[in-house]
Amino acid sequence: MNPLREGLAEERVPEPHVMIIFGASGDLTKRKLLPALYSLARERMLPPNFAVVGVARNPFTHEEFREEMKAGCDKYSRRKPVEESVWSDLGPRIYYLEAEFNDPQAYLSLKALLEKIEQERGTPANRLFYFSTPPSVFPMILENLGQAGLISRALSPWTRVIVEKPFGHDLESAQMLNRQLKQVFREAQIYRIDHYLGKETVQNMLTFRFANGMFEPIWNQYHIHHVQITSAESLGMEGRGGYFEEAGILRDMVQNHLFQLLCLVGMEPPVSLDSDAIRDEKVKFLKSLRPIPPEEMERYVVRGQYLAGHVLGETVPGYREEPGVDAASTTETYVALRLLVDNWRWGNVPFFIRAAKRMPKKVTDISILFRNAPVALFRPGGASGGDSGGVSGVVPNVLTIRIQPDEGISLHFGSKIPGPTMDIAPVNMEFRYGTSFGKEPPEAYERLILDAMLGDSTLFIRDDETEASWQFISKIHQWWKASDNRDIPVYPAGSWGPAEAEALPATRNAEWRDS
Repeated sequence: MNPLREGLAEERVPEPHVMIIFGASGDLTKRKLLPALYSLARERMLPPNFAVVGVARNPFTHEEFREEMKAGCDKYSRRKPVEESVWSDLGPRIYYLEAEFNDPQAYLSLKALLEKIEQERGTPANRLFYFSTPPSVFPMILENLGQAGLISRALSPWTRVIVEKPFGHDLESAQMLNRQLKQVFREAQIYRIDHYLGKETVQNMLTFRFANGMFEPIWNQYHIHHVQITSAESLGMEGRGGYFEEAGILRDMVQNHLFQLLCLVGMEPPVSLDSDAIRDEKVKFLKSLRPIPPEEMERYVVRGQYLAGHVLGETVPGYREEPGVDAASTTETYVALRLLVDNWRWGNVPFFIRAAKRMPKKVTDISILFRNAPVALFRPGGASGGDSGGVSGVVPNVLTIRIQPDEGISLHFGSKIPGPTMDIAPVNMEFRYGTSFGKEPPEAYERLILDAMLGDSTLFIRDDETEASWQFISKIHQWWKASDNRDIPVYPAGSWGPAEAEALPATRNAEWRDS
């Protein structure tokens, strides 16, 4: 074996440690976190002395919790059913502690359990905490962890924390959460997770842009006409009406997921692949977004709310008819933005972003629409037409990066149709992960949890990054609140959104690509 390759493989196995999940009885643990740990165990990427402790209010014994987690892995892991040979090794390393988050005694019990596990397994006091809880209880958990002596700011043995979204609901709350976290942790110990950054296609953005000499030279205002980023879901509330009433699609999808995609498309080349170098460029890009003056908001932002309609052949209720939703709600289930960037690369290129519920289908993609050729030879009656009287079918060049489903990249361009006339038809060049590499990409949480175990923060969000995104988004929420406008544009479920949103790309003589 090549010793260089052997060394790289060894670097991807973390040091022995214990992972502690607060809120372990919730759906996230059963659907995502334990299946991710099971997959890492199956790929032999967990250290032999690794253990996990679930902490929650539900009354489980160790064995009952293990059985619950095994059922989750059976149902939700990439490789089903669970292999007994893998589970027989991982299962006994899973523990559970019943606890109230506001009870100081519970943290002393946790400390005793961790010391017992570490002594039995010969594991150093390396600890990875995972906050799978509502942000409202973060301060309570942090204070009690600190008072129990469970947090160390030392480099070795290490303590780290993964924080689930939502990270605040506006700029002020995000700043407060950052202050609370940094009272007990150093910034380098904090891993703010956004599962979109764990998706293979999202990670591939850096490789695609900066490792291929054919794309980066044309990734600028001189060659790109505009950019569209779409996140459409066919689902409605699915029992989450109460949560969505407080969040809305702008908080739920745009401030985190879509702004991460926006950063990776628009950022400048980092000086290295070091985590801070990459995150520095993302913050610079966010700070270069042109602020929208309140008097201009209606020209740059459109919100909407779905009515009853038909999605995938099924009749579905309108948003205000969903359980937990106010009958007079103005919460947006659709939002579209026109963003301008004040830097040399993007000075004349608008970014159009939209996110919505109850669309005709589920799709998340990024479309880069290139400028037309400088000389329009191929046009009806053009000079190249000859006796045929011109050409037909000229189409724009579009590069589409598909995040979900069917992760991959396609290039859309025009090609001559065989025959005596100069007619052009659109064709696609396709790359798909599943078919090109012959294996299924790992789940996002697998990569992100492994990176946190390794101390690699590249795919996690830094404090100044989350505050920069909230600084932009909060101004839109403030304008909506100040305008006190009870009339919100509507769209039938199963359509591509309110008619008012068509005006945004029309400012660039374009229209939405209905993926």
